[in-house]
Amino acid sequence: MVIDINSLSAKELDALINQAKKRRTTLSKRKPIATVRTKLTQLARAEGYSIEELFGGPATVERGGRRAVEKAPSKKAGKSTGKVAPKYRNPDNPAETWTGRGKQPRWLAAHTAGGRELAEFVIR
Repeated sequence: MVIDINSLSAKELDALINQAKKRRTTLSKRKPIATVRTKLTQLARAEGYSIEELFGGPATVERGGRRAVEKAPSKKAGKSTGKVAPKYRNPDNPAETWTGRGKQPRWLAAHTAGGRELAEFVIR
């Protein structure tokens, strides 16, 4: 948030100063975040929970005296698909191909925008 103090009137400046003082007072009364985090962790452990169980995130487990993060299950929906053979080839650079999935590559988009048909680039 950027405030141009040069454009504010004396009354507006006083109001802004008062808001800033209130905000500073509120922030100075707060405990440091590390202290609060430690207290929450201790309370959760005392009740038999971890912070991750309570608030989400990767679960941590004790392994050999060390904490380790368990990998969360993949959120992919449906079955995973393997590699697909390319269906289209750039005649100007045969190393450039496209499978027909996802966004068209720039070379193909440029050719089709120039009036050529997609069928002209099919690999036979």
